[in-house]
Amino acid sequence: MLRLFCKKLPQQLRHKAYHLATATSSISASEKLTIENPKNPNSVLDLLRTHGLTQTHIRNLISSRPQLLSADLENTLKPNMELFESLGFSCPSLAKMLCKDPRVLESDAYALVEFFRAHGFSDEQISTLTMKRPPLYFYDAHKTFKPKLEFFKCLGLSDLEIAKLLSTEPYILQRSLEKKIIPCVQELRRILVTDENVLKAIKASFRIIEANVEELVQPNISMLISHGVPESLALKMFLFRPTSLLVRTSRLSEIISEVMKLGFDPNTSGFVLAIRVMAEMSKTLWEQKVEAYTSFGLSKDEIYSAFKSQPQFMAVSEKKIKKLMGFFVNKLKMKPLLISKNPNLLLASLEKRIIPRCSVLQLLMSKGLIKADTSILHAWRMTENNFVEKLVCKYQNEVPDVVRAHQGKIEFQGFPIDLKM
Repeated sequence: MLRLFCKKLPQQLRHKAYHLATATSSISASEKLTIENPKNPNSVLDLLRTHGLTQTHIRNLISSRPQLLSADLENTLKPNMELFESLGFSCPSLAKMLCKDPRVLESDAYALVEFFRAHGFSDEQISTLTMKRPPLYFYDAHKTFKPKLEFFKCLGLSDLEIAKLLSTEPYILQRSLEKKIIPCVQELRRILVTDENVLKAIKASFRIIEANVEELVQPNISMLISHGVPESLALKMFLFRPTSLLVRTSRLSEIISEVMKLGFDPNTSGFVLAIRVMAEMSKTLWEQKVEAYTSFGLSKDEIYSAFKSQPQFMAVSEKKIKKLMGFFVNKLKMKPLLISKNPNLLLASLEKRIIPRCSVLQLLMSKGLIKADTSILHAWRMTENNFVEKLVCKYQNEVPDVVRAHQGKIEFQGFPIDLKM
C-alpha cells in the first residue's frame, strides 16, 4: 500500500517516500528472517567477525549474498571457514576471496579440496586456485575436472606438473575438454609435429592451453617466415617461449617492422629474441622502461643501441632498472654511455653479484692487494668460479673477511680510489 501511495505524491515527496518504503521492507524481511531463524543471523555475523572479516567486508558479503544469513551455520558455513583457514588463507586473503564470490561459503568445499588433495595438489596450490577461481567450487569435480586431469596425464604430464599447471592457470578447468582443450592440443601437434614438442610448449607456458592456437599462432609463424625468419628458428621461438606468439597478428607486424628498422638480421637468433622481448610487454610498459633509462642520462639512441646488442636489456623490470642504474650512476659514478655499451650489466643481480663483488674489491683495495688499474667491469664479467678462485680463495688466508664480503655480509661503502671501468 505504501508503494502504491508513493506514485500519487509529487516528485520530491515521492523520492523520500520510496526510501521509507524500501527501509520498511528491509526491516520486515529482517524481522521475518529473525523469526524463522532466531539465532542464525547474528551467529553468522559473529562467525565472520571471528574469522577476521571487517565490518566493510561483512556488509559487502551480506549485501551481495543475503542468503548467507539463513545458511546452515554448523554444517556448512563454519566447516567451510575452518577449511579455508586450514589451506593457509589469512584474514585479508580470505575476505578478498569471499568477496569475489560469497556463494563459495555455501558449497561442498570439503569435497573439492579432498579431490585436489587426492590428485597431488598441495594445500598452497589449492588455496592459489581457490583465490583465482572461487566458482570452481560449484562444479562436480569428478564429472568435470577428472577427465581433464586424465587427459593431461595421457599427454605425459606428471601429477606434480598437472598440479602446477592448474594452480597457475585454473581457468583451464572451466574450459570444455572436447571443444577447447583437445582441439588446442591437436593444433599444437600439427604445428610442432611431435608429442614431445607439444609437451615442451605446454610446460614452457601453461597459458597456451587457453589460447586460440589456430587463429593466433599459425598466422604469426607464417608472418615471421615471410619476413625472412627460417622456419626452424620461428618454431624454436614458439617452442621455448609460446607467449611471444600469443599476440594479435597486427601487433606482431608492428613489432617486426620496428625490429627490422633497428637493423636486426632475420636469420639470427637476436632477431627473434628482440621480437620476443617486445611481444611480451605492452607499448606502455616499453615506454616506461625507456623513461626509466633516460632518467639516468641515457639517450634513446643509446638505449636502442644497447637493446640491439642485448635484447634482454629491455626485458628487465622497471624496478630493477631503477635499482641497478641508481647504483651504477649514483654510487659508482659510472657514465651512462659505458652502461649502454655493456648492457649485460643490467641482467646481473645487484644483491647477489654486483654489490658482493664490489665489497670484495673494496676490501682488497683497502689492504693494497689490488692495483689501481683493476677493471671493475672485468671483475663483474668473471664467472663465479673464476672470481672465487682469483679474488676470494687467493686472499682468504691473508684477509679472512674477504669470504664474508663475498657473502654480502660486509657493507659496500665505496672504493677508496677510482677503479678502471
